[in-house]
Amino acid sequence: MTHRRRAPKSRRPRRFLLGALVVLVAWLAVGAVGGPATGRLSEVQKNDNASFLPTEAESTAVLEAVGRFSDDEEIPLFLVAEDRDGRQLDERDAFALLELGKELPSIPLPGLDRTLGDYLVDGAQIVPVPSEDRKAALVVIPLTEAAVSDVIDGEAPIVAAAEEVRTKARVALNGSGMTMSVGGPGGLVADFSAAFAGIDGVLLLVALAVVLVILLVVYRSPILPIAVLLSAVLGLALAVLVVRPLAENGTIELSGQSQGIMFILVVGAATDYALLLVSRFREELHEHESTSVALRRAWRGSVEPIVASAATVILGLLCLMLATLRNTAGLGPVGAFGVAGALLASLTFLPAVLLLFGRKAFWPFAPRVDHHHAEDAVGTRSLWGRVSGLVGRHPRRTWVVTLAVLLAAAAFAPTFKAEGVTIKDTFLVATDSVDAQEALERHFAAGAGSPVQVVVPEDRAEDVRSVLEDDPGIESAWIGVQPPVPGQRAPEAAPVDGLQLVQGTATGAADSAEAEETVRRLRASLDDVSPDARVGGQAAINLDVLEASGRDLRVIVPAILVVISLVLCVLLRSFVAPLLLVVANVVSFAATIGVSALVFNHVLGFGGSDPAIPLYGFVFLVALGIDYSIFLMTRVREESVRRGTRPGILVGLAVTGGVITSAGIVLAATFSSLTVLPLVFLVQVAFIVAFGVILDTFVVRSLLVPALAHDIGPKVWWPARLRGDRAPTSAASSVPSPTSRPMSSPAAGAGETADTAAH
Repeated sequence: MTHRRRAPKSRRPRRFLLGALVVLVAWLAVGAVGGPATGRLSEVQKNDNASFLPTEAESTAVLEAVGRFSDDEEIPLFLVAEDRDGRQLDERDAFALLELGKELPSIPLPGLDRTLGDYLVDGAQIVPVPSEDRKAALVVIPLTEAAVSDVIDGEAPIVAAAEEVRTKARVALNGSGMTMSVGGPGGLVADFSAAFAGIDGVLLLVALAVVLVILLVVYRSPILPIAVLLSAVLGLALAVLVVRPLAENGTIELSGQSQGIMFILVVGAATDYALLLVSRFREELHEHESTSVALRRAWRGSVEPIVASAATVILGLLCLMLATLRNTAGLGPVGAFGVAGALLASLTFLPAVLLLFGRKAFWPFAPRVDHHHAEDAVGTRSLWGRVSGLVGRHPRRTWVVTLAVLLAAAAFAPTFKAEGVTIKDTFLVATDSVDAQEALERHFAAGAGSPVQVVVPEDRAEDVRSVLEDDPGIESAWIGVQPPVPGQRAPEAAPVDGLQLVQGTATGAADSAEAEETVRRLRASLDDVSPDARVGGQAAINLDVLEASGRDLRVIVPAILVVISLVLCVLLRSFVAPLLLVVANVVSFAATIGVSALVFNHVLGFGGSDPAIPLYGFVFLVALGIDYSIFLMTRVREESVRRGTRPGILVGLAVTGGVITSAGIVLAATFSSLTVLPLVFLVQVAFIVAFGVILDTFVVRSLLVPALAHDIGPKVWWPARLRGDRAPTSAASSVPSPTSRPMSSPAAGAGETADTAAH
């Protein structure tokens, strides 16, 4: 009888090597196609109002109706000029501005083979309008929507238009004593586009560089970090190949912020999954000579928690599709495709690399076959040995103190300001659009150029105009598209399809609470004039976004909690453990929001937050934060089956502490890279997620969850009863003492607390 000998490590089965090569070639092909597409993903972004407004919002209906009153949808640039010494403008200044208005249509737009006039609204007149104090003038340059939508070489024409208007004005007004700034709706879009300009390259490079540094410290090897980063990049390339065509044909909405968040999610998720798989692979290499055997066992031991982790994130993100705000709903599938790409790359490309390199992947600290056991960490003087000892000795005291601290931080959550931000509080750097808005407010009605718009049956137009003029929040009102030019007769306003447009200049800026209150008041008072009247404009848009964000939070948060609870019930085959994990993560989220409120309000001095911030924070912290509890509790369950629940909790905590902490640090650092973009919204998201992940990793997952589970005992798995809890002697002998086994050698065990597997 012939006995098959175990293949030595240098002669791995050819079929596995061949399969690994096929997988690598397939992924390299994905990278070759998806890599260039990733660099051009911003070409299919949509960052205008229409791309995120709720379909059923009143301001959306007005936005669509206003487009019928003009052949072109308008997005104006404002040129605000004022004397730097505060004197009144004279006839010479007025003449210079008038001449500038005549020259602007002919200025060329670099790289576009077009002039500014090609994007002007038909029949538009560019004339300066002096302020009441005669110390400033406003020049409105009405551009068509094509200036935003016609993306050429990754840039919208409005960016070049704003820059060229700024340059031309500086030259024309040089020596006049006037200063100028370019803003308005068009200027704001241009500044946003400039802020997102580095999203395809700089953001991704910063995120990868941060992860590379952390992985070099964790693995102390040059090979593994490169393999993990390649896995993340290829996962992103696969996601882009799906997202780009869907965004191009309008199936999903892709904005600058959702693209940036997808990049970060892919890098963070792929790295976390890699840490789990590689640590399990290292553990198996201590037990098995054959690399292929070790990898098979590692893959089988890691696939369940990794897939469950990805499923919670993907399903949590897909719950965002319930949102009425279209940019929030668009983030759902965009982020889900990103995490799916990271999952596939981590479970196919990375194992193929590990199989080809074998133990050399860990060079210069390759693990040897020394039968180093994971539970050797229990009872040692290592960090996680000490933490598990604390939980085992004082479980109730540990969770009570931890919970009290978290609840104290959560008490500040109601002070979190999420009622929206003004233009001034949107950017972290000086921008021309902010300067223009401040100059506008100094000399004009703050709402000049961003009128309140009312669409009404034509026979009620005069009555509506009277209501607007009588409202304390409206300075002036008129009927028609173009406001009357001082000194000229108001143009005739022709109705369209039996409807008429009535507009008014608000006394408050469009992004102010005062303007939003004016919209609320007008919507109520105009119901008596005409039930068919619809109030829109930028202030109405801000109000509708605020109200839609509140509705989305109330609907999506329960949906995410239900979905995640179901996934955990299936994974852990229990009702009590999932409830424990979900409640712990909700408390962690509340504590994070409380701390964020203190930091944003009193340390960083932010004026407020976007209404969508709490929802984004909840999705990322609960869906992502639950990952670490999944990694912990799946290993705890595995150990509990053999040892009993309480010993299993201590072993699971000790052996997963290092790798889960490393994963949390990687994810926090990855989200922190969002701060390279100078937008308050992304900086706030970065802080909330980074702080929340660190809090969850070091406090909730390390102290609160295991201490509570230890205190509850075997009932934590109800209705199941594990085999380890039935054996009366298992609890006494399942956790080794520090002297029951020899400690592993420094080469094999020095990094073991950071690299021991989590099942």
